Parts: sequence; structure tokens; C-alpha cells
Amino acid sequence: MSNENLESKRWGIAMAAVVMQLCLGTVYAWSVFKKPLINAHGWGETQTQLTFMIFMFCIGTAAAFGGTLVDKKGPKFVATIGGVLFGISTLLAGVADQIGNLALLYISWGLIGGIGNGFCYVTPIATLIRWFPDERGLVTGLAVMGFGLGAFFMGLIAPPMIAKMGVAMTWYIWGVIFLVLVVGSALLFRNPPAGWLPAGFNPASGGVSAANSLMFGQAVKTPQWWMLWAMLFLNVSAGLGLISQLSPLAQSFYDPLITDPAVRADPVALTKALAAAGGFVVSISAIFNGLGRLFWARMSDSIGRKTVFVTMFATQAVIYLLVATGVISGYYLFLVVACYLLACYGGGFATMPAFAADSFGPGYIGKVYGFMLTAWSAAGLLGPYVFASFKDQALFIASGLLIAGLVIALAFKQRSQGAAAAKKVA
Repeated sequence: MSNENLESKRWGIAMAAVVMQLCLGTVYAWSVFKKPLINAHGWGETQTQLTFMIFMFCIGTAAAFGGTLVDKKGPKFVATIGGVLFGISTLLAGVADQIGNLALLYISWGLIGGIGNGFCYVTPIATLIRWFPDERGLVTGLAVMGFGLGAFFMGLIAPPMIAKMGVAMTWYIWGVIFLVLVVGSALLFRNPPAGWLPAGFNPASGGVSAANSLMFGQAVKTPQWWMLWAMLFLNVSAGLGLISQLSPLAQSFYDPLITDPAVRADPVALTKALAAAGGFVVSISAIFNGLGRLFWARMSDSIGRKTVFVTMFATQAVIYLLVATGVISGYYLFLVVACYLLACYGGGFATMPAFAADSFGPGYIGKVYGFMLTAWSAAGLLGPYVFASFKDQALFIASGLLIAGLVIALAFKQRSQGAAAAKKVA
């Protein structure tokens, strides 16, 4: 196949990756399903929220295993399995709602859905890194931007569907959609021919080459792998913690703006007004979660991955402190702040795959980066726990986590091609 045809093919795979990630990212709209489930079945808040916690834990661990399979079996195989699991899990979640079985919801949407989503999440990233050695930041940012924006679209579409036909039927419809779109996208995935490079690309300028790529067992023995893991863990911990309490925080800033005595005197009207204000911040910041993934990843191609993480850690740490101390106050200013913080949260996800490929090469990136996503699983437990259990200190703790990330990012030194080659020979 000519280089021109391969150039066209790689952009087709990139577009399929965006479609897949848009579907996968709808899971961040879990909150629109949670309250209707609680009201319909009388399940407790913590009981129901456990579904999401199971999902978040499974997605990172599944990505690690899925990344290994991508390297061995190829991207089409892994993404197809993931798409089938994700679609079936959504259909089974509808059954769980219809029969009122919480355990089935844990197993379906939480366990099976998390595994399927994790398989699918890591596959396009590992595939696109191999197809785009010349623009790793841009293309991985474009792909995971879809994951960030998925919640925005689901947040708009799902509520009226739930109101009209119920949670179960909504999940049945989306289960079929996921099976068609995710599996259909997966069937387009494939690796580039061995040794292929884009026209005019000099591999020496792109970090560690494919020939000098480190296997996971070699990469994990380097301090760089663990430093990157820690940077991802700390950035995601702060971001997920904020996301878990974003609506209540927004409502606390909006509350003083409600001056209408009639609204203040009516608990139902007051609750609706506050919920709408919180939902608005969640929806708008979700857009920036997606856009930030593309922006920061693209910037990393220009100014470097390390510089991007140093900038994100430093600015976020300051902002969290300013909010915690009351220097930043007011609903609309908090909206701006939330948009920036979620842009940095998404930016960490988008920039890290290219950072890892620069450090260890693209040859075994599925497993190398897949296991790095266990940082996501760990952060999914720590971040929401901190913001739920230490409400008064949570913003200060988040700032401390980000300062720790800043120290690690500043200390990070990229591995050279020569060191990579020597390690490979050894």
C-alpha cells in the first residue's frame, strides 16, 4: 500500500478512535442515572454510588490487561471484545433496573462495563501512538478529547429520555448504540506495517524509536516509569475529587445569589434552582474537560511534555489554595476556575500517553502505558474519598497533591535514545 494511502488510513483510524471515545466517555454522566435509580428503588446513596466506584476501579485495571493484549493480539481483537462487553453491560444494567436488582447493577454496569471500557480506552491510544510518531500529542489528545466530551452529550440527551421512558429503556437503547458504534469503530483498528514512518518524519526527533522500545519489564525498572505513574496519579486524584463534589461546591457559591423571597421560602423551588446552577457548572466544565485534552496535548508537541505537566501542576495548586482560602469566591468566577481545573485534569490523560511513548518507545506501549493507567484506578479511590471525608480540608489536600506532582515533574529527566538502546541490548 502506498504511503499516501497509509496516510489516509491513519486519519480514518483516528476518527474511529474519536467516535469510540465519545461513547466510552458517557460513563462520566453516571450522576444523571443515579438519582432516578435511588428514587425508583429506595436504594441508599452510598449503595448506588458503589456502582460507579466499581466501574472506576475496573477501568484502570482492565486497561493494564487490555494493553498487554493489544501488544500480543492486535488492536482490533481487544477493542472488539471491549465494545461487546461495554454494550452488553449497558443492556444488562437496564435489566437490573427493570427487576430492581442492585447486585446485578454492580456486576453489569460496574464490573463488566468497567472491564469493557478499559479494554476500549487503552486500545486507540496505543494504536494511534504507532500511527502518529510525528504528532503523538495532537492525535492522542484528539482521541481522548472524545472521552471528556462524552459526558456532555449524554448529560443533555439522557435526562429527557429517562423522564419519558425510564432508566431501563434508556439503557436498552444506548446499549444497542454502543454495540453498533464501538464495535464498528473497533473493526477499523489495525497497526501500521512494520517499519512504516510518515513521509518526511525523522524518528530521531521523536524520542525513543520503535527499534529501541523497552518492554514493560524493562520500563518498570526505570525511575521514569514510576515518576510518570505518580504524576498521573496525583493529577487525576485532584481532578476526580473535584468532579465528585463539583455540583455541591457550585451550589454553595450560587446560594447567596438567590435573593427572591418566594424562592427562598419554597424548599422545592430552592432545591431546583440550586440543582440547575450545579448542573450548569458540571455541563460547561465537561466541555473544557474535553477541550483541555486536545489543547494541552497539542501544546506538549510544541513546548514539551514535561513543561506541560509543570505548568498544569503549578497553576492548579495555586488555584486550589485560592479557592480554599476564599480569595476566589463567587459563582461565576468558580465556573471559570472549574473549567480550567477540568481542562488540566483532561490534559493529564491526553499528554501522558505521548510522554510514555517518548520515554519508552511505541513498540510495547500497550502494556507499558496500560499498566500506567492503574494510577487512574488508585486515584479513583483516593480523590473522591478525600473530598467526601475531609470536606473542610479537601481543597488544601488537593493543592498538596499537586505540589507533590510539581516536584516530581521538575525532577523528571527524559531518557535519551542512547540510554534506551543500551538498555534494550542489555
